[in-house]
Amino acid sequence: MEKILVTGGVGFIGSHLCNSLLSDGFAVVCLDNLITGNRGNIKSLLTNPNFEFIEADVIKPLTFDYLNLKYIFHLASPASPIDYQNNSEETLLANSLGTLNILNIAKEIKAKVLIASTSEIYGDPLEHPQKEIYWGNANSFGPRSCYDESKRFAEAATYVFLNKYGIDARIIRIFNTYGPNMRKDDGRVISNFINWAINGLPIKIDGDGSQTRSFCYITDLVSGIKKAMFTDGTRGEIFNLGNPDEFKIGDLSNKIIELTDSKSEVIFSNSFRPDDPMQRCPDITKAKGILKWEPKVDLIDGLQKTIEYYKDLK
Repeated sequence: MEKILVTGGVGFIGSHLCNSLLSDGFAVVCLDNLITGNRGNIKSLLTNPNFEFIEADVIKPLTFDYLNLKYIFHLASPASPIDYQNNSEETLLANSLGTLNILNIAKEIKAKVLIASTSEIYGDPLEHPQKEIYWGNANSFGPRSCYDESKRFAEAATYVFLNKYGIDARIIRIFNTYGPNMRKDDGRVISNFINWAINGLPIKIDGDGSQTRSFCYITDLVSGIKKAMFTDGTRGEIFNLGNPDEFKIGDLSNKIIELTDSKSEVIFSNSFRPDDPMQRCPDITKAKGILKWEPKVDLIDGLQKTIEYYKDLK
């Protein structure tokens, strides 16, 4: 049985990936320092004999027996704005020292590795939608830079290891993703809006709600992550993974109010958050062509599943 390491495996995306890989018949080692991960996300996996959880920090030398690893998915990092701004130094280190640790292990044991990057490396994009060849418009000195710039470093480090050592690596850039296992207080727009609506609280929107996002349901993203790793010919490639259907934030709030049958009012602020992109939408032509992947879950179906998840938490 082939063994896989998932760093950040207790987190929102990581926990779904661990579960899916176990279902595929792999042995999974899940590594997480629990700085933002919810241990409850992997509770159902702990009784699986093919699952091992290691509480450890990816920025430190890994002390477990990793020599038999066949694949490594490096997802470890705070990812929501509230998390990476509250844990700015930890975010910098996870995506720099942590990525270097993982790349060195991949080099040592000749494992295939996938580095999870982000749409945030595009910053507030001047190109729309964003293609993988776009270099971005990111601020290196601001409230989001700890995440944006450390992910850009992770990509640069991967490039060096690809070309200097010939490792088998690929990069994914994850766009807005949602679904069960998102913490209700993680500050993401969908988790915020749904939980405010469920509780009848005002839905607060930065700016006038005209900014756009595209939202990918978690099962679609996990499918794309696995295809990026396991599809032949992906060494050295970068893939946008996200849903290209684009929605205004104001329209999203109205849809969530409708689906939750909420009486919440929508409150707009006078300004947008610093460096918050006005438009974010992936061009997934490359993923469609090479990976034969595209999202299947539409926003309404995904929102309904996510709403039910949060209602069950109450």
